[in-house]
Amino acid sequence: ITETDLVRQRWLSNNYYGQIASLQYKHRKDDITIGGGWTFYDGKHFGTIPWIKTGAVPPNYRYYDYPASKSDLNLYTKWQHGFAANWLLFADIQYRHVNHDMQGFEGNAALMVNRNFDFLNPKAGITYYKNAVQASFSYAMGNKEPNRDDFQTGKGTQPRAETLHDLELNFEKKSGEFQWGTTLYYMYYVNQLVLTGQINDVGSYTRSNIPHSYRLGIELQAAAFMSSWFNFSGNISLSRNKLASYTEYIDDYDTGGQQAVGHSNTTISFSPAVVGSLTLNFIPVKQLELSLISKYVGKQYMDNSEQENRMLKAFFVQHARASWKLNHFIFHEWNFMLQVNNLFNHLYEPNGYTYSYVYNKILTTENGYYPMAGRNFMAGVNIRL
Repeated sequence: ITETDLVRQRWLSNNYYGQIASLQYKHRKDDITIGGGWTFYDGKHFGTIPWIKTGAVPPNYRYYDYPASKSDLNLYTKWQHGFAANWLLFADIQYRHVNHDMQGFEGNAALMVNRNFDFLNPKAGITYYKNAVQASFSYAMGNKEPNRDDFQTGKGTQPRAETLHDLELNFEKKSGEFQWGTTLYYMYYVNQLVLTGQINDVGSYTRSNIPHSYRLGIELQAAAFMSSWFNFSGNISLSRNKLASYTEYIDDYDTGGQQAVGHSNTTISFSPAVVGSLTLNFIPVKQLELSLISKYVGKQYMDNSEQENRMLKAFFVQHARASWKLNHFIFHEWNFMLQVNNLFNHLYEPNGYTYSYVYNKILTTENGYYPMAGRNFMAGVNIRL
């Protein structure tokens, strides 16, 4: 039978199990925690044909069946030690064992994947704290296994795990009416998985390992309580997010293959260099709070080629919120809230996608955008018994 009317159903039947345990020990200047956990994901991906016009199928017939499972075992130890007045050392180490077992994929039923990953994830640092000041420096290494979709690349191009090295320097000061803090960070990735446009054995787009990439930035935050009727808080993040080298794959409809285009030092997709927010709070009477919330997000590229014609424009949007409390009326506390989102009805797109191809020897780029709603309203009531 090559053509007929039928009804098909595509199913997911998933079960997830797990357990965690920990033991904590404190003695004078030491705090030690030992723990771990185990999880098991049992996923069944299958399709049935409950009715077919031509011919017959057995009851509950499955025209595809791709069972998959993932087990995750982790053990960790955390140690904190106060070695001098106002000084604290801390160190963590985690061991993870992950197993992926996948018996076929849609469009590639013969691809069987059984992969094991063993990771050691250490972290260490030092903290100084005194009165209203706290400063810390830390280093951490994290490893992450590929996800299910990544394994569909094919037998000869299976993905490797990602590794992240993270250095952070943090400073905070809180003193009554004013508080502020800053964080400097450098995140260096080895084998980061990103979309390149390359297709796998069955023509699907999957992520590929990029040997070297990084994120470097500074985060600033501050809050001030100017009076009993006015306060504000805000933050800003400035960052540089780069791939050392990147090969883009573009579908070539003239040849039926793909063109490879090399790039270097390009910006990681959906990684704005500037993100900031500011909240102004007014309290005209004790029970009423009025807030103006502003948010800015810098331009973002929708892929890793850093092309201006594949970009989301920066946007600046404001929200207004009113909150009124009523105490000891039937219940302990009522909190009525009304929020106007996108107060000035700004038109912008916070997300999207891009696709480029060659046809008749002409490179064409098509962009899709997910527009945010215009001015909209939300009201709510919270009750504390």
